[in-house]
Amino acid sequence: MPHPTAPPRIVFAGTPDAAVPSLVALVSSGADVVGVVTRPDAPLGRKRVITPSPVARKAEELGLPVVKAARLDDDATAQILALEPDLGVIVAYGGLVRDPLLTAPEHGWINLHFSLLPKWRGAAPVQRALIAGDEVTGAAVFQLVSALDAGDVFDQLTYRPGADETAGEVLAALADSGAQLLADVVDRIADGTAEARPQQGEESLAPKLAIDDGL
Repeated sequence: MPHPTAPPRIVFAGTPDAAVPSLVALVSSGADVVGVVTRPDAPLGRKRVITPSPVARKAEELGLPVVKAARLDDDATAQILALEPDLGVIVAYGGLVRDPLLTAPEHGWINLHFSLLPKWRGAAPVQRALIAGDEVTGAAVFQLVSALDAGDVFDQLTYRPGADETAGEVLAALADSGAQLLADVVDRIADGTAEARPQQGEESLAPKLAIDDGL
């Protein structure tokens, strides 16, 4: 049941720059973000300086508690569940959410994915869409399930890449517009009006890019 007074307690999981607009949009909308999960600090640049993830830096700037975990193992799960989340939100975290963490929050977990599902399920949806020459791509907010990017979709938006747009430029645009889409879905979950529908259409996969793909 939706909470009649208090907004749902949200745990946000994300790591790269593309996830930062979603975290900002949730906080700006008044959502009750009680914690942020991100990948551990990693070496960056030619000097390999150990650096927090973009999401970690933004969370610390916003004064939010941060859990740094390379994967959502028993220890990370215990830290997240101690925050007593009602809803998990994930945007490009870089790790899998499995039971018991997947089903522990009252509303489960939702995911902002940068494709029009069921097209381009997987780690590199924007790059795969451009490689395939898709005239239209987009973003979708869906209910996370154990199968890869297969859950019911709450809402989506479409985007037409320009002829010369790079994957980085398309991803940045979708990160911004998708952040507002995500915040709107969270609002609907909070007030009990959210509806998710099964994915329609032909499934395709978007595995991580390999060195050969650069050719």
